[in-house]
Amino acid sequence: MDALETIVELAPRLRRKEVSPLELTRACLDRIGRLNPALNAFITVTAESALAEARTAEVEFSRGEWRGPLHGIPVALKDLIDTAGTRTTAASGLYQNRVPAEDATVVQRLRRAGAVILGKNNLHEFAYGGSSLVSFFGDAHNPWDTAHIAGGSSGGSAAAVAAGLCYAAIGTDTAGSIREPAALCGCVGMKPTYGRVPARGVIPLSWLLDHVGPLAATVGDAAVVLQAVAGYDPLDVGSADVPVTDYVSGLSGETKNLRIGVPWSHFFDDLDGEVRVAVDQALAVIGALVADVRDVTIEVTADRTVQAAESFAYHADHVARTPELYQAETLGRIRSGENISATEYIQRRRELDADRRRAHNFFAEVDLLVTPTMPIPAPAIADLKKDPAALRPAELTLLRNTRPFNVWGLPAISVPCGFTKSGLPIGLQIAGPHWREDLVLRLAYGYELATEWHGRRPAG
Repeated sequence: MDALETIVELAPRLRRKEVSPLELTRACLDRIGRLNPALNAFITVTAESALAEARTAEVEFSRGEWRGPLHGIPVALKDLIDTAGTRTTAASGLYQNRVPAEDATVVQRLRRAGAVILGKNNLHEFAYGGSSLVSFFGDAHNPWDTAHIAGGSSGGSAAAVAAGLCYAAIGTDTAGSIREPAALCGCVGMKPTYGRVPARGVIPLSWLLDHVGPLAATVGDAAVVLQAVAGYDPLDVGSADVPVTDYVSGLSGETKNLRIGVPWSHFFDDLDGEVRVAVDQALAVIGALVADVRDVTIEVTADRTVQAAESFAYHADHVARTPELYQAETLGRIRSGENISATEYIQRRRELDADRRRAHNFFAEVDLLVTPTMPIPAPAIADLKKDPAALRPAELTLLRNTRPFNVWGLPAISVPCGFTKSGLPIGLQIAGPHWREDLVLRLAYGYELATEWHGRRPAG
């Protein structure tokens, strides 16, 4: 299909009443009806309330009221983000009938911005994986080739955005769960600095590693959504009271003063050949856009103690009482944290805090870091399912390049940078210093302007 209009393009047209929020919402619901049976990107579609929200937006436009660029725009939510009166399942049999009484902070902010919420996206159960093949509601599929994974854990969100079922989605990212599916599905996924977007009302995987952020078709759209949901929440213990800059107006495309670091060790190890070619070409483009590209060396830790311990802490009571309500694979992963001692957790927690402080040094001589998002393209679902023991190792390979930025708490984005010969997307990761989402977005936008990958959409 032809590229859909973006949020940035639609917002002024909506404000001028050239297009109707009701028209946009009906078109998205129609696409969901046609494409979701094959993609399984949505667990719950809130068609009735979405149409009501669109009608409200239409009335507000008729009165000359305008809340901003998300006003009247249909969006979706990963189904571990609480929505008052609408079930939030975390793709688990444990929570299949769970209906929260209150919206998560990010949902409150989307509603305040006038966004139309279409429903809740499928995911890897409790966000504990990178394939979205472990879900009470079935597998999520890649819109470029439904025989391949959409990635995870925000797989349904990325598939929905890439296939044009919504204009943006909110996902979560504990080890790469926004950036990985964005890369595999050919859209943009932004993980902000830890604490930049409140996680209150989001079912946790790991309190110290969870990040909440947008998936969208373009960098500009991701900036619009991030602008709406970023900022301090005094009721969220992980939220940071750091001023939010104007991400949208900062997208000037001006990149000539930026210094780029490329950490070859770890991030470029054992790359798929087609990924390597695409990323090398992307680095050549970036080299022409910026002041300097230089090699850097960064030490990466592979320890996952904090995540394992915190995941078990959240689930311990449920695991003890109703283990049969989890998918077997998820239950095994949760129980991997069962025997971690308080002493070991505290030691690893102190190391994590030290790593986050150390990350400041990465940017002593460069402004941003650039790596491949994924070492490999989206694996085939059949290949991962024929040997259950191979699933977790495959997911850890996929998340190898994204996970360090969760440990460091740094902002990072994945943008499309090419396709394999078989038509599967390839992603480029750009990361920056704490609280400098504006810098990350600036280079991502400059790269997007210089290339055409973001304009491609899957058939349908």
